[in-house]
Amino acid sequence: MDPDRVAAEKALVRKIDLYLLPTIWIMYLLSYMDRTNIGNARVAGMTTDLKMDSNQYSVALIVFFITYVLFEVPSNLLLSKTKPSVFLPVIMTLWGVATCCMSLVKTYGQLVALRTIIGMLEAGFAPGILLILSSWYKKNEQSKRFAVYISAAVLSGAFGGIIAGAITGGLEGAHGLRGWRWLFIVEGAATVGWAIISAFILPDFPANSKKFTERERELAISRLEADDVHGRTEDSPHLTSLQALGQSVRNWRTWLFVAGYMVIVGSSTLSYFYPTLVKGLGYTSHMAQYMVVPIYAVAFVCVAVTGYFSDMFPRQRGAIIAAWLTLSMICSIVICVVYNFKARYVLLVFMAAGLWSSNGLALSYAASTFGSMPQETRAVSLALVNALGNLAQIYGAYLFPTKDAPKYLLGFGVISGMCAFGIIMYIAAHILLRKYIKA
Repeated sequence: MDPDRVAAEKALVRKIDLYLLPTIWIMYLLSYMDRTNIGNARVAGMTTDLKMDSNQYSVALIVFFITYVLFEVPSNLLLSKTKPSVFLPVIMTLWGVATCCMSLVKTYGQLVALRTIIGMLEAGFAPGILLILSSWYKKNEQSKRFAVYISAAVLSGAFGGIIAGAITGGLEGAHGLRGWRWLFIVEGAATVGWAIISAFILPDFPANSKKFTERERELAISRLEADDVHGRTEDSPHLTSLQALGQSVRNWRTWLFVAGYMVIVGSSTLSYFYPTLVKGLGYTSHMAQYMVVPIYAVAFVCVAVTGYFSDMFPRQRGAIIAAWLTLSMICSIVICVVYNFKARYVLLVFMAAGLWSSNGLALSYAASTFGSMPQETRAVSLALVNALGNLAQIYGAYLFPTKDAPKYLLGFGVISGMCAFGIIMYIAAHILLRKYIKA
């Protein structure tokens, strides 16, 4: 290639990274905290104050995922025809306001209503970010960027509980409000604040982003076209929503990735129960929160390393995911027969590393494979993968009932089976999809 073009392309990628990665990282961190802070609020006395039983709390959890799944595809179709710098900050502002409003709830019904609304609004975020990343980066650049994106959830899991504990404990009774109400106010206000800032930073799609010069936009489009990634240009035909949906659901690649990602997300619901499982080591509830941090710390390192090397070997992504799921499956099977809690803790560390590393890589693998699709069809396909994958959050919440303590054979047995199915799916993908990914 022409040395001048190579230098220009490197400068362009650095500029894209500067605008995009820090912005979406903080957005995803806040998004993840807003969807999970209800668990911290429960520990701080929310269910007692609202006179809720455990079944009502489960309903409050599940309604979020119902609207989250239902609205992902419509949201991404809308995003594909609008500007990310407007659409994403607007929905983020709205769910941040709804999170703040949760501090005012007086009844169980009000809580369920707000969780339903937040699920509907957050539905547009994750698949929207997947679409943006796949619209700016070449296929062999995406794994590192998806790793950065997923790392926000990993760090949120590591420190979210500690931060929530500091807020609920430090502000308990301030201005006559319980600590759990302050949790919703503080985290919701942070979301609104960053949403406003992100509107000035977040780039749009390559063809219409005002943050890049005309020459940079042309280079962004041409380098993606050379990599067989189709984006929106003024001359490209506009598909209707029904046409895009039809193309997506008729494509077997969409369903291969849906099946594989459902397995990964379903297995990853294990993270909801880390504090419970770690308490079996004999630590207090407070100390158990800190003992969860090493699990996420190792996962964070593995996610970063996996993203880096997967871009060096983009055609091996299916095999790499299958290898990580094999590690997680082996750990899950051993946990079913080993009841020493210290041994289980070590196995949990490796199991979590495999699942989190698979998560980010599975998304970049799907985005790379869907690159040849028209932008509207790619938007639907990515939304379907993320939406149907997150259906697993609903049944995954029931894998570790209290009555199964301390062995939790049902949960680990189901996860072992799901990992085995995932291995089959991604080995099949590795064999069938290599022609869609350039070496």
